[in-house]
Formats: sequence, structure tokens, C-alpha cells
Amino acid sequence: MKWKEYEAKWQQRWDEAGVFVPQVEDSKRPKFFVTVPYPYTSGALHIGHGRTFTTGDVVARFKRHRGFNVLFPMAFHISGSPILSISDKIAHEDVKTINLYKRYLEIYEKDLEKIDGIIESFKDPEKVAEYFAGKINLDFKSVGYSIDWTRQFDTGQPHYNKFIEWQFHKFKETGILVKGSHPILWSLKNSQPLGEDDISDGDVDKVSISEFTLIKFEGEDGFFVAATLRPETLFGATNLWINPDVHYVVADVNGERWVVSEEAVGKLGVQGGSVKVVKKERGRVFLGKTVSDPLGRQLPVLPAGFVDPDNGTGVVYSVPAHAPYDYQALVDLKRDAKFGPVVSEIEPVVIISIPGYEVPAREICERMGIRDQRDSRLEEATQEIYKAEFYTGVLNDKCERFSGMLIQNIKDEVKKWLKQKGASGVFYETSRKAVSRGGDKVVVAVLDNQWFIDYNHDKWKAKTRKHLAKMVILPEKFRKLFENTVEWLDKRPCARRRGLGTRFPFDKEWVIESLSDSTIYMAFYVLIPYLQGVAPEKLKPEVFDFLLLGEGDAEKVAKLTGLSVEKVNEARKAFEYWYPNDLRHTAPAHIGNHLTFFIMHHLAIFPEKLAPPCITLNEMLIREGAKMSKSKGNVIPLNHVKEKYGADLYRMYVVSSADLDTVVDWREKDVGAVQRKLEKFVEIMDRCSETTEREVVNEIDRWMLSRFNRSLKVCTENMEAFRFREAVVEMFFKLLNDVRWFERRSEEPYGLLRKIAKDWLVSLAPVIPHTAEEYWEKLGGGESGFVSLAKWPEANEKIINSGIEKSEDFVQGVMEDIRSMIKMAGHQPGRIYLYTAEDWKWKALELVVKEKQGALKHARTFKDPAEAAKTLASFVKNRVWENGIERLDEASIIAGAEKILKEEFGAEVVVNDNHDPMNKKGKAMPFRPAVYLE
Repeated sequence: MKWKEYEAKWQQRWDEAGVFVPQVEDSKRPKFFVTVPYPYTSGALHIGHGRTFTTGDVVARFKRHRGFNVLFPMAFHISGSPILSISDKIAHEDVKTINLYKRYLEIYEKDLEKIDGIIESFKDPEKVAEYFAGKINLDFKSVGYSIDWTRQFDTGQPHYNKFIEWQFHKFKETGILVKGSHPILWSLKNSQPLGEDDISDGDVDKVSISEFTLIKFEGEDGFFVAATLRPETLFGATNLWINPDVHYVVADVNGERWVVSEEAVGKLGVQGGSVKVVKKERGRVFLGKTVSDPLGRQLPVLPAGFVDPDNGTGVVYSVPAHAPYDYQALVDLKRDAKFGPVVSEIEPVVIISIPGYEVPAREICERMGIRDQRDSRLEEATQEIYKAEFYTGVLNDKCERFSGMLIQNIKDEVKKWLKQKGASGVFYETSRKAVSRGGDKVVVAVLDNQWFIDYNHDKWKAKTRKHLAKMVILPEKFRKLFENTVEWLDKRPCARRRGLGTRFPFDKEWVIESLSDSTIYMAFYVLIPYLQGVAPEKLKPEVFDFLLLGEGDAEKVAKLTGLSVEKVNEARKAFEYWYPNDLRHTAPAHIGNHLTFFIMHHLAIFPEKLAPPCITLNEMLIREGAKMSKSKGNVIPLNHVKEKYGADLYRMYVVSSADLDTVVDWREKDVGAVQRKLEKFVEIMDRCSETTEREVVNEIDRWMLSRFNRSLKVCTENMEAFRFREAVVEMFFKLLNDVRWFERRSEEPYGLLRKIAKDWLVSLAPVIPHTAEEYWEKLGGGESGFVSLAKWPEANEKIINSGIEKSEDFVQGVMEDIRSMIKMAGHQPGRIYLYTAEDWKWKALELVVKEKQGALKHARTFKDPAEAAKTLASFVKNRVWENGIERLDEASIIAGAEKILKEEFGAEVVVNDNHDPMNKKGKAMPFRPAVYLE
């Protein structure tokens, strides 16, 4: 592809000229500060990541063209445990991890011996971060991102650490940083809290915390302790289930002897329990024993294979009237020789009345044809019954004091009652099974003296709701997700024992977690040029108080830092100029954490006028209909774009394929189609660069200028509204079709096209900047020397001529009708007869446009009232008034297009001839001539 030759050239020229490094000295110009989340440096990025960064770059480039002083910086995120886990695994010679990182390195390195050396260096986590930060920097440059790299940093640098320390001092001052006990996601292996960024797929498949009620059933071995989400169903319990093939333990828990699964022991130990294992047994050892429930009933312990020892406590009480799993397990067990006689005496106990059911679990299992307890449809049956019971269920008289109460209102009352009886407790479980990015199991812990950010702070939430209502969120459909996140956010741990990043300022044994140190760093982009020469230990909180909040004075900051007073004031002035961050662009997966924290943290520290005003988001990118993943082997690294496709082709496809709220599907066949369009565009620009500009000489020239200015107007409106796909479809694909038509209709097309070529290049430069630069230079360029800095063209609405455009639309419509007729006829005609509509039909059309349905009453005023009535009714049915009306001299237009019609069809074209053997003239309608082939 031709453009590969010049992409590297323009990337180098941009870099050498510092084209994308803005100056505060330009402060008379309006500013625009755009950011996209800094990438995590644990590996190579792929083209799916690139969609988000490309969209951010399109915005930045467009705003430069519109006259804004644009700041579009980039940094690198290294905080947290993922990179540390990678280094640990490589140090411990984990084959899977080493092979994965060899594949990553093969993206960039060709020398296998060098790869082995780099892998060895990755035992140091800083080397992992450093290597991939450098490669991502080059990848971004190779795709043409207009980033100001002079502000680059990473989140492990000492200057940044001091900035984050200041952030947490401010949190403590405002009362949102608290210490206490609260359930948190936890790594059993590493004994530390986990955030979404630490959990495998945690950003796209959220892991939340579920609260279970523990209920004790007393037996000879101690208490068999079951965990349930529905304690009100205890009244319908008929037996206990345990899995006979897994290990259970008898353990001393807070002074009591409990029987629980082996997997539950570790969880209980981090949830405030004192746990000591007495002995371990297979589940089958406990089968056939009897336990006493909190109601004093004797219940047998029975086997069930569906019991998961890693969910809850591995002990389940059975409610066969209301739980399909329990009902089916009883049915299966009746066939067992050993337990059949015991089970045959057990009958489901109905405790909840719901419309349409007598024994809900039995009836739904029979209706769905459930075969056994391994049937996958049991989950669907369970959800259907639970939903019906929650919304319409009422406890019956078997539930004693709770009789007559609605299910949806009863859970807390039952928990309180069980607690009073000393028969219950609280147990926390993850909403799904999950592992950390290091591969260790995620559980829930409740720890004393843990540091939290209290997102449930009433005044803070109220302030956030108020600001969020004023923010621009695009696409708008995502606003509700932000609102919901603000409501459910609660206390969240903000530090952990290990990981890269910033030490917690109030306890240096802890490190601030990665979702808490990445929310206001946009402010650091502004300051870093002024702080790089200052020793990190001199960056006391008072320095940031002045530079970011205007508190204190420049003289004191100058004394603390060693900077001149002038330099300190310059830094403060820069922050006042650039802030707030005008646009944050990212992906919806971050709404439930990073993006909402981004809003809330700004509101906690800064005045509201400096809080984020706008967030835009784009959906993901998939490949050939499937999500990209390493396991599927369908990942295209971003690094491969420059060689395999070219940056501009990649950018054009990503931007034009889907709106922001729609998934982009990368399909090679479609990429090839876009490539051919780009090649045609390049061909046109080559022709224009070789041709002298000429003036307008005829109607088809005026049509071309009209179409160009109309497209430019539509494109500009869409770009301003962040509708980038619509903008590109209009300014590239549709306009390319217009140009191809113009090439056929004009004797000298390229002289006229040169007249608009430079404006066309500027309008496409945000998307295909390398191609635009190459032909901007060939066409003489402008004062700036770079199309990237050229002023956005303004559409000349005086040139837009609807009449001329409709005339050409009419010609194209006639050609399409003739093609259809030839296809139907199955042979090539020697002569084509065209018949235009009679004058009375135009008058009828004008009447309908003017009076709509009221025009029908005028049928009698026409020469043939019956035919007029029929025609008027047809126009009314087709609601012709919606498109307006402008009468065309169709015969003259066809005569003017005679040349292209002959070229297209290789036949003589005759208009309104008396020769009309098929009476086609009478069938002609306005804008739709009748066609006869001979």
C-alpha cells in the first residue's frame, strides 16, 4: 500500500517539529485538554485497545483544526500487583508465564537470544514496566497519535508518588479516608486486598460481595453450619445436603465446634473467625446422621453431588418444595438402595404461597422435564421460582410469627430472630468464582484497622449526583450506569500490603491500590514540566496546595522547592489555564470504578468548576464476530498495524465502522473494501497534484461544489457532536462516490477537484493524518507547513444548490431504472425511450404538497377526474410532502445527460417521442420517467 511509505516520514517530522506540544504562551487561544486512560504496562496492546486511543486522537486533532490550543498527553500505569505477579512467576520459572511473555516479546524482537535475556530481566518488575512502556510509546507513534510526549511519566516515579501522597492527605482532611472493618475482596495467597484491576477479567465481569446468613444445625460432631441467601426458607427445611466425595473438616470456630467444607475454613479465617482444624473427613462419613435445626426438628444428613464445597460452607439445607435443585436431588435419591427408605418418608413442606403453584419446585421440574440433579436447566428453573416468590410470595402459617408476610420484606426480620436464638451468623462470599491476575483465589475478608475510602459519605454523594446531572455523558445511554454506580458505591479498601506504586502516607507498610492512584493524575500532566528538576523529597503537600488549589503563596513554595518565584507562578498559571480536563474518553467497562472515582475524587479535592465536564465512551472491538483473546489466538497486536495494514487504513476502519455505542467488528474482507476506497482517494489526490486548478464552467461543476460544501457542513456538525462515524461516512465514503460520478460527468474533473482538494484533506486529517499530510505538501501546503495545524474549512452555504443536486439525483435514478428494465428484459436494447410526466401530474403533486389529504377534493377540476383522483391518492399515500417539491425540467436534464446514458448503456436515448407502442407515457410520474426498451 502506497501510504506505508510516508507514514513513518510524517511521524518523524511531527516529532522533530514538536507539532503536538502546546504552549501556555498561546493562552489567548481557547484551550482543550483531552485525556484517555494511561495504559497498563504489563504487556503488548492490541487493536481493540487502539480503538479507544484512536477515538481520543481524532478528538484532539479535530479540536486543533477548530482553533483550540490542545493538550493531549500520555503516561503509563504500573501500580498494583499484576506486574509484581508476573515477575514473581518468571523468577519461580513458571513455564506458562514465561511462554506467554516470549510470545509478547516476539511481537517486537526477532533475535531469540535477546528474548531470553529480556525474560531474565523481567524478574525485576520495573524492567517489565520499563520495556512495555517503551514499546507502547512506539506503537502509539506508529498509529499516528498526536500526543505531547514531553509530559510522559509512570506511576512509580517519585514525583508522582509525592503527588498521590498529597491526594490522600486531602482525602483525610475531608473525612472520606476512614479506618475500620468492612468486607473486602482478598487474596488468600498474598494476604492483601484486591481491586478490579487485580482480578482476572475484573474490569469486564465485576466481582461483588454477597452476604450469606449462617444457620447452625446441631449434631453429634458439633454444628453443621449452612450458608444461605434466603434464611426465611428454613421453615421448609427437610434435611441437610453434603457432598460425599469432597473433604469436610471439624473445626473449632470462635469456641464452637463446626462442620464445614475444607474450602470454607480459609474464608472463615479471614472473616474475623478464630479457626482451628480438629480433623478432616470425606463427606460420606457424615451421611445418615441426624441434626437438630433451630426450630427443634430432627433432620437427616443426605448426599448430593450438586453441593459445591467452594460456595458458602459446603453445607446446604434442603427445601424441596421451593428449591428445584433440592427437589430433584430427593427424586434422584429415592432410587438409591441405601438412602431410598429414608428419603421416601420426606415430603416437600410448602411454606410460601405464590399464584399458580401448589408445590413450586416439583411443578416446574415436571413442566420443564428436568431429568436429574445434573440437568443444566435447573438453574433456569431456580431463577424462575425465586423471582416469582420474591415479588408475589407470602409466608404461610407454617412460618409461625412470620405468617402472612411478604417474602421481599422478611429476610432481615428472620435474620434478627435467628441471631436472638444464637443460631446464626454472617458469612461473605464472592458473587462469582474469580482469581487474581497472579492466579490466586479471590475470597472475601473482614479485617480490623483496614483503610477505606468512604464512597458512602452522604455529602460527597449528594455533591456527585448534582455534578453528574450537569455533565455531558456521550453516548447518553451510559448516564444511568454512572448514576447507579454512585448509589451502590460503599467503603472501598484503598491500600494493600504489596505491589508497585505509592506508599500509603499514614502507614508505610501499605501501598495505595491501583484504582485509587489513577483518578486525578490528569492534574499531574500539567505540573510535570515544572517539577521534573525538583528533588522529590522537596514536594511537600504545601507545594501541591498552592499549585493545584491556590492555597498558600508562591514565595513559600519557591523556598521549599528551590524553584524561582516566577517559575512557581508560571506553573500555577499553567494549571489555571489547562484545567479542568475538558474531555475524558474511555470505555464503558470503567464506569463501575475508575470513571466514577475520577468524578468523585475531583469533587472531593477541587472546586466544582474544576471537576470533569464531559466523558465520552466507545464500545469494544471484536474480530470476525468473536471477542479477541489469547486463548482463541485471534488477537492482532497494535504493533502489527503499521506493517500489515498501515496506520491510516486502521484508523479509517475503526472510526467509520461503528458509532461510539456500537461494537466494531474487525473483518478482513471489510478492511479490504476500505483499503480499496483509500487507494481510490490517493489516486484522486495524485491526479489533483498533477493538475492546474481551474474555475467553474458548467452545471456539473456547480453540482460538485454544492455536494462538497453540503458534505463539509454535515461532517462538521457530526464531528462537533462526537458522531465520528457519520462524519466520516459523509466526508469520505459518500463524497468519494460523488467524485467518482463527477469523473464520469466532467470533461476535466481534476482541475475542479484541485479547487477543493486541500479542504477535503483537512476535513479527513483527524482520521487519516499521514495521507492528509503527504498530499497537503504536494498541493502546496499552507503557512503552518502541516495539515495537522491547518484551520478547519468552513462550508460555503451559498454554493449549496438543492436544485442542481436534485437534477443529478434524477439522472442517477433514471439510470438505475434503465438498468432494472434491461435486467428484466434479459437483452441489450438498441434504443431507449424515456417519457416524462405530463404537466397535470406535476400540478397534482404540487397540490398534495400544499394541502396534503385536502388535495383529494380537487380531483374533479382535472380533465380526467378518475385518473386524477387515483394519482392524488397515490401521492397522499406516499406522503410526498415530507420531501418538499421542486419541479424539474426532466426532458432538458435527460438531454444534458445524453452522453453518459449512451456510454453506460451503449444505446440511443430518445425523450418523449411520439413512438409509444406500449403507452408508457401515461405511466410516467414526476421524478420517475417511464422507460421503453427497443
